[in-house]
Amino acid sequence: MEKFNVFASRLLPKEDYLCSGHRACQGCAEVLAMRLIHKALGRNTIVASATGCMEIISSPFPETAWNLPWMHVAFENAATVASGIESGYKALMRKGRIPQRKINFIAYGGDGATADIGLQWVSGAMERGHNMIYVCYDNEAYMNTGIQRSSSTPFGASTTTSPAGRESDGQATWKKNVTAIMAAHDIPYVATVNPSYPFDLFQKIRKAAAVDGPAYIHAYSCCPTGWRMRTDLAVQIGRLAVETAVAPLYEIENGKLRITQPIEKIRPVRDYLKIQGRFRHLKDTIIDDIETRLHQEYRALEARQAREQEEA
Repeated sequence: MEKFNVFASRLLPKEDYLCSGHRACQGCAEVLAMRLIHKALGRNTIVASATGCMEIISSPFPETAWNLPWMHVAFENAATVASGIESGYKALMRKGRIPQRKINFIAYGGDGATADIGLQWVSGAMERGHNMIYVCYDNEAYMNTGIQRSSSTPFGASTTTSPAGRESDGQATWKKNVTAIMAAHDIPYVATVNPSYPFDLFQKIRKAAAVDGPAYIHAYSCCPTGWRMRTDLAVQIGRLAVETAVAPLYEIENGKLRITQPIEKIRPVRDYLKIQGRFRHLKDTIIDDIETRLHQEYRALEARQAREQEEA
C-alpha cells in the first residue's frame, strides 16, 4: 500500500480514538503511532497504559484524550494488567454474563517499561498465551523523566546518564533486541512498525488483532526533544531509520520472518545520525563501526528470510 497515490490515506478509517487535545511535544512520533494503531483496532478495544510519556500527555486529571476504556497502571505491569482484563472478560463471556464478541486487549509501554523495568511481566504475558497485543513505543530512552539511557538506547547516543564527553562516547552498550526476545517465546505474531510507514503499520496491527494468542509490536518512535532534532523531521527520520537499516521493518508470523520494506541499497548511516544532536559527538571511526554492525544485522535478517522461504 505504500506505493499507492496521494489519495491512499482515504482508505483509512476516519474515526480517532486517541483524540486531539493531548499534550504531546511537537513532532512526537509516539502519539502518531498510537493514533494509527487505534484506527486499525477500532472501538472494541480496552487499553492498559504504563506510566510514561503517552500516559502523561493523554490523561492529565481531570481530562483525557481517549475515546476508549483506558487504564493507567504502574511503570512495569501494563502487560500483566492487560492479561488480567483479558482473562476476566473471557470468564464473563464463558459464564454468559456478557455477550460473546471480539474485543481487542492492548498494553502499552515505552522502552524503559518494556526492555528494562517490565521485561519479566511482558515475558510472562507472552508465555501464558493471553489473547492480547503488547506495544512497545521505543523512543530509546526514559524521555518522560529526563532523557536517561535505557537498554534500548543505541550505541553512542548521549543521554543524561550516558553523557558524551572527554572520557565517554555516549551509550556504551548496543541496543537490546527486544523483538527477538519476544519472538523467542514462539508467539503467533511479532512485528516492527514505524509511523513513517502508516499503511505497513496499519496492516500489521490488523494482523496482530486477528491472531489467536499474544502478539508483540515494536514501534519505532522518534522523540525530537530527547534526540535533539528539529520537530518537523519526525516522518523523515522514520524513513531514514528504515533506509539506513537502523530500524528495519519486518514481521515474524508463526515463526516465519518476512521483511516488509526491503532495502535495495542501504543508505549511509551518517544521513540518519547527522540530524540528531545526541550523536553529534561521534567520531568517523565510531560511525563506521555502527554502520558495519547495522549491515551485519540486516544481512542476517535477509539470510533468515531466504532460508525460511527455501524450507517452505
